[in-house]
Amino acid sequence: MKYCFRSDKQSSQGCVFGNTKKSVILQCEQHLRVHPNFLNNNILHKLPFIKDILRHRSLSIVGLDKNTGKTVCLNYILRRLHQESVQCAVTSIGVDGEQVDSVYGSAKPEITLYEGMQFITSERHYRQRQLVSKILAVDQRSTSLGRLVTGEVLCGGRILLSGAATTACLREQINDFKQKGTQLTIIDGALSRLSLASPTVTDAMVLATGAVVSPNINQLINKTRYVCKLISIEETSPELQQMLLPLERGLWSVDDGKLHDLQISSVFMLDSGIDILSHGKTIFAAGAVSDRLIKYLSRQKEVADVILIIRDFTKLFVAPEVLNEYLRRGGQIQVLQRSNLVAVCLNPTSPHGYNLHSQEACQALSEALHLPVYDVVQVEKQQKLLS
Repeated sequence: MKYCFRSDKQSSQGCVFGNTKKSVILQCEQHLRVHPNFLNNNILHKLPFIKDILRHRSLSIVGLDKNTGKTVCLNYILRRLHQESVQCAVTSIGVDGEQVDSVYGSAKPEITLYEGMQFITSERHYRQRQLVSKILAVDQRSTSLGRLVTGEVLCGGRILLSGAATTACLREQINDFKQKGTQLTIIDGALSRLSLASPTVTDAMVLATGAVVSPNINQLINKTRYVCKLISIEETSPELQQMLLPLERGLWSVDDGKLHDLQISSVFMLDSGIDILSHGKTIFAAGAVSDRLIKYLSRQKEVADVILIIRDFTKLFVAPEVLNEYLRRGGQIQVLQRSNLVAVCLNPTSPHGYNLHSQEACQALSEALHLPVYDVVQVEKQQKLLS
């Protein structure tokens, strides 16, 4: 059997010679959103972003809302990593893998781990595991669900993950796994915990979106596109990175390579009567940034000369219309560390009872984001038909 593919920026077309699977191939291509650089001999057996994931040592999976399909995406990644014999570890911030949604009462997919994988969960959920494992370590620091247990799977099965409560603890755990030679550490995020995707925590991220964010495809696109816009904010120069990374709090001005402490401990303390541009037009906010600072900068006559530098996109808590107005007036924004978005995954179903057309939604999102978008459930269905 011989396959040939043709693709361009707008769409992908496929043909098959001497076989009746033409429609299946076409559907698979459409769900995979094939780009020219993704075509390879294994395209029908391996989702492209798995290869991209393996370029990194740590990965976070975050959702724009609850029920955007994070656990489904995680299970898909874990299955593929197991098939590729990748040594990986997995944990969560918060609780994930429960059978029933705590908000909607609907059934949820459980997390499945495979032989050789390592994991971190609480004592309570370690006792409730439905797999065979051995204990590698027990952290003496206690959480609300008991101490954190590090285990290794001896015989695969399902488990509830309830990991560290802080990103500082997650960073420590990721570093421990790296030192022990683990190829990839995956962190599954709790509801709207975009801080987990900070480049100071994980090297790369997968973003999950879906019908639960909005039943209207245009609103879904706008909300997802805004987050992707933040993730892709330009990184500042290496010189400024070296100068600003050690600063942990406050507002700072940069002028001709010199730092000026503006004596404002937080952007929430900013007063309209203060001139923060008196020492220079490059401003660094070491902590969180809200509408207040962006609106202040937008009102300045010199806004077109202003460069606002933030630590990373997770520090930006600004309404889309506020940020867009600042950018429209010529203001610039940069980050010290840019996040690596590996993939966007879509869950076309919502617990509220409405569904999006998977193929159409993936295509619309992909064209709006200029990124491949995957519905992993549909991808697996097509792969089973082809196997």
